Amino acid sequence: MSRTIPKSRSPTPLPRGAVLRPVERWRGGRVRHLGDHVAEEVPVAFVYNDAPFAVMMATPADIEDFARGFALSEGIVEAAADVAIESVEHLIEGIEVRLRIPGERADALALRRRSMSGRSGCGVCGSELLETALRYPAPVTHDVRVEIGALRRALAELRAAQAINALTGATHAAGWAALDGGLRLVREDVGRHNALDKLIGAVHAGGLDVADGFLVVTSRASYEMAMKAASVGIALMAAISAPTALAISLADRARLTLVGFARDDGQAVYSHAHRLVHPPQSPVAPAHAEGPVVP
Repeated sequence: MSRTIPKSRSPTPLPRGAVLRPVERWRGGRVRHLGDHVAEEVPVAFVYNDAPFAVMMATPADIEDFARGFALSEGIVEAAADVAIESVEHLIEGIEVRLRIPGERADALALRRRSMSGRSGCGVCGSELLETALRYPAPVTHDVRVEIGALRRALAELRAAQAINALTGATHAAGWAALDGGLRLVREDVGRHNALDKLIGAVHAGGLDVADGFLVVTSRASYEMAMKAASVGIALMAAISAPTALAISLADRARLTLVGFARDDGQAVYSHAHRLVHPPQSPVAPAHAEGPVVP
């Protein structure tokens, strides 16, 4: 039986990373044939100095930001100037990014070589030894002060800026906010780690200083997220969901302010709370044991 699939539910062009696919929608006893917006997911391979290193499943948008941010957050290079993108090739199998890094960094990379075939982003996937699975970055050396109102503003602007997720409901986002809460950059991806890597790459490409802002993410605060943030010197990360115990341990050690369950009406601060400024009329209550924090 023939059927007609609408070309789009929206008169505006789709953002890169979202596509239209046919779907049978069963609801209320009826079956309808429609066009549905879904997020793209493709293999992205990083090749350093002609040597393959990692393959990540990612949304095919902001690929150069992804490549730069991954190299920085994974400690492959120490500065954005140390990585040059030679080519980005869109192949049938996926996307291949060829990069050039200094010889000494390539030698160090060969020593810690691992096959990282991650699913929707994975900071430790493919690590061959326990001692290579965890990496503790140097402590953050600068400080910021973020008022509660600024955090609320950043969260609200992040919700409004997720173009792919608004259509598909399938992507995470990472946003970079100025100290007044105004959002400067947003990157989306099916993988939360990838979204953060893309944002880190965009921050450096845009010449922004990590000492002048803070990070907001739509995912949980896992070890990998905290590690990537601290590795590039970010001082405060606020996540809308929960942290893990390992993320809290790393954040405490790396002097990263880790905020979880960030909402319009409150948040939970797990480490280095001095960077989050409370209004005078809302003093911090004395610490005491509580049950689980419920979002």
